[in-house]
Amino acid sequence: MTAEHASPKQTIASIAARKGKSRIPALTAYDYPTARLLDEAGIPFLLVGDSLGMVVLGHPDTTLVTMEDMIHHTRAVSNARPAALVGADLPYHSYDTPEIAVANARRLMEAGAEYVKAEGGTEILPQIEAIIDAGIPFCGHLGMLPQHVVEEGGKYRIKGRDDEGRNRLVRDALALEAAGVFACVLELVTPPVAEEITRSCKKMITIGIGSGDACDGQILVTPDLVGSFPWFTPRFVTPRAKTGEAVRQAVGEWINVVNPR
Repeated sequence: MTAEHASPKQTIASIAARKGKSRIPALTAYDYPTARLLDEAGIPFLLVGDSLGMVVLGHPDTTLVTMEDMIHHTRAVSNARPAALVGADLPYHSYDTPEIAVANARRLMEAGAEYVKAEGGTEILPQIEAIIDAGIPFCGHLGMLPQHVVEEGGKYRIKGRDDEGRNRLVRDALALEAAGVFACVLELVTPPVAEEITRSCKKMITIGIGSGDACDGQILVTPDLVGSFPWFTPRFVTPRAKTGEAVRQAVGEWINVVNPR
């Protein structure tokens, strides 16, 4: 059973060609039905995010997600055979060295990913270059880095508010572009800095989350968008559905059918 769609298969080249022309809507997916639904809705860019640690596995943050978790969920998403470009996060401590990074990136590609993503700038440049040299497309992640939230005291802080932060973000973004990174998520970056990075990078796609509207694309955690994780919603997200409420209502109605009062 596979998804049927009229859209052409998205590639790194087709996504990159949209820079400055057509903004890119992107969402996370963690399982077959979600990937199929998002693909049928026309989403061109999917990410099996390590956010699954929180919205699927119930962890307090992403640092407990394992390679086995990511491989399992990447396989589920790839089974939908979406027209969308599908990528997967390298989880915490899975890219500590270039050798480890390449080995784990290959495992994700074998599970069905078409690109991999990792968090960090120049400090992980050797890992990024090794992954790209191995022929694996790479998506960066700058700004607020969820895998480092414990190091930052458990707080998700906006980045780029001062000159030092702005300079570091711009420097890192340009270094990633020079290394051949095709896209980069900018998370909780102040909108003026996100706009500057988008303008400064001539080839690398920027995909914002909580970083204003000037990026080349926008990504959200799908449960946030559709209200299927109603216990927490980021301030920058407006849910477009109330899936959690609908599930409670449907189950309540069925309970009354099984056991009428």
